Amino acid sequence: MNNISLLVKIPRSAIATAAFLVAAGALLCPVSLRADDPKPDAAKTDAKVEEKPKPKKWDSVATVGVSLTRGNSQNFLATGSIDTKRKWTQDELLLGGSAGYGENTTGKGGNELTTKTENYIRGYGQFNHLFTERLYGGLRVTGEHDEIADLTYRLTVNPMVGYYLLKHTNSFLSAEIGPSFIDEKFMGQDSHAYWGFRAAERGEYNFKSGAKIWESVEYIPQVDDLENYLVNAEAGVAAPITKALDARLVLQDTYKNQPAPHKLKNDLKLIAAIGYKF
Repeated sequence: MNNISLLVKIPRSAIATAAFLVAAGALLCPVSLRADDPKPDAAKTDAKVEEKPKPKKWDSVATVGVSLTRGNSQNFLATGSIDTKRKWTQDELLLGGSAGYGENTTGKGGNELTTKTENYIRGYGQFNHLFTERLYGGLRVTGEHDEIADLTYRLTVNPMVGYYLLKHTNSFLSAEIGPSFIDEKFMGQDSHAYWGFRAAERGEYNFKSGAKIWESVEYIPQVDDLENYLVNAEAGVAAPITKALDARLVLQDTYKNQPAPHKLKNDLKLIAAIGYKF
């Protein structure tokens, strides 16, 4: 009876207040616990921010250059090239080609005389397999035709061993050596196939501004006649115009110590062009 009377004496307002506090605590605790958990939407947003853009599978550039004059003489010269490369973890592929056509017209009326000044086409392909970060083996194949030099065709096949003397994100310098098989034919002559030895180097440097300089040299002598040799060299500079376009100045030199009859040994070209990167 005493216990019952004690409960009866407790004010109803106190019982209501206690019930309210217990209910409020039960509701607030889960809310506070849920507030500490990361929000799914925020986590997805952070993941998107941390994702880096994927590198391009192919790195390509196409160039076009045109020169035109009219007056006492009429000159036309057009050049074009395309180069592309792709890199995997242990493999590299380089492909490219170039062509040029030019003519010069002098005289007036029926006395006009048109002379070709350029008419060439070239192409190359090279595959490298990296044994280490810097040492690689590869195969390079090139072909060319040059009407002005009386060259019907020249095909070279070059197995090689190469090494990156310098290899950085924005620059490289490599050296290559190996045997070379050459098959060439000059106009009015029989084809001539022989074995040679190829030594080459190439380098490139990319500036933060987007400008680039590059160079390459290869020397291929005939193994049983060292007086018959070929030297190909190139040096170039590119300055950005926009993100995709740049202005280029390229110097190309081909030296054939035993050229076609009545032709000069050296052919030098200075080409100004616009490049499109894609």
